[in-house]
Amino acid sequence: MITIVLKHKKEESVKRFHPWVFSGAIDKMLDEEGAEVQPEEGDWVEVVSKAGDFLGIGQYQIGSIAVRLFTFGNEEFGEEFFLQRLQAAYDLRKSLGLIRPDNNAFRLVHGEGDGLPGLIIDVYDGTAVMQAHTQGIHYIREALAEDLMRVAGADIRNVYYKSETTLSYKSEARQTAEDGVNGYLIIDGKKVEDREEGKALEASISDVAIENGLKFHVDWLKGQKTGFFVDQRENRALVEKFSKGRKVLNMFCYTGGFSFYAMRGGAELVHSVDVSQQAINFTNNNVKLNYPDDPRHEAFCEDAFHYLDRMGDQYDLIILDPPAFAKHRKVLHNALQGYRRLNAKAFEKIQPGGILFTFSCSQVVTKDDFRCAVFSAAAQSGRRVRILHQLHQPADHPINIYHPEGEYLKGLVLYVE
Repeated sequence: MITIVLKHKKEESVKRFHPWVFSGAIDKMLDEEGAEVQPEEGDWVEVVSKAGDFLGIGQYQIGSIAVRLFTFGNEEFGEEFFLQRLQAAYDLRKSLGLIRPDNNAFRLVHGEGDGLPGLIIDVYDGTAVMQAHTQGIHYIREALAEDLMRVAGADIRNVYYKSETTLSYKSEARQTAEDGVNGYLIIDGKKVEDREEGKALEASISDVAIENGLKFHVDWLKGQKTGFFVDQRENRALVEKFSKGRKVLNMFCYTGGFSFYAMRGGAELVHSVDVSQQAINFTNNNVKLNYPDDPRHEAFCEDAFHYLDRMGDQYDLIILDPPAFAKHRKVLHNALQGYRRLNAKAFEKIQPGGILFTFSCSQVVTKDDFRCAVFSAAAQSGRRVRILHQLHQPADHPINIYHPEGEYLKGLVLYVE
């Protein structure tokens, strides 16, 4: 392995088990003979302090986060390492009661939260959708898929690899792949040897999964992320509890998850809004799966701010679940302005006694940042507002206590008078 030597005192965060080594912390990179060398993206590297103390093993990548660490100190890193980490992740989900007949959709691996930086795996009715966020994970994808099948047994039959949009634009995979990097690695428990073979069998794989007894289509082939946002499962269930007799607006509906939970909760009407026609089509299809020909639901393909401007004051339950407004700190100020504008519109229009569910999934927006933006919007409206719940990501999206950056989803349930 190449050895990465850190600058003086830059080892402190690693000694506190933070899994990232930033490029600015690196003093030099050496081969086995002590000569300076430039690692390839995805190479395994050892990290040592300036004094030569061994700190851990990780994967190198180009960018500000130069190394993602998998082990610290004397942790064993052998042939069974990934199998053991996957087994621990699977056992956690099993202990949480997420793997059951009325719920076959969950996150199996959540990157640093499960000690597997750069790896995301979501499961939908026996199909695991794997995403690599680093070149190093991309290189070992087939071995990971095989280990996954050993761990999960009958709970996972297929593995679909979907990383074309998550790998760096500079990565070799993105630059050289003729047809992206998406495709089946395993179908019905058997390794797929040929990309065309996988495509031919796609139609035989069900795209309908179950979450808390409700059905939904999952487009892991072309949909956003892995095809569905499993991180809102518990928050959708909370919407259901508040929906009885209410007129509900589900803004940024994507595939309509909040909408059909609200319908099951007894909502008087549910309106779903998204700027994407594809998302509206998915929402309508998912509503039909659960409540066919139900006149309570209607969907609108429209820009969120335009819809909020023109709508009346009929709604007494509004859900605001926008895409990430900020993916890096350079646009944090603009993102917070966006959250203020969005929530101010909701406060202006929602009925007295209304319930507002409002979210941010921007990792760089902290809980305090988001709460302050919503506070500003509430103050601007002059309405009396009380916090009923403070929301976050569910237990199958665990946060490594040494890696607070893993806490990305935050939300508030507000009572507006």
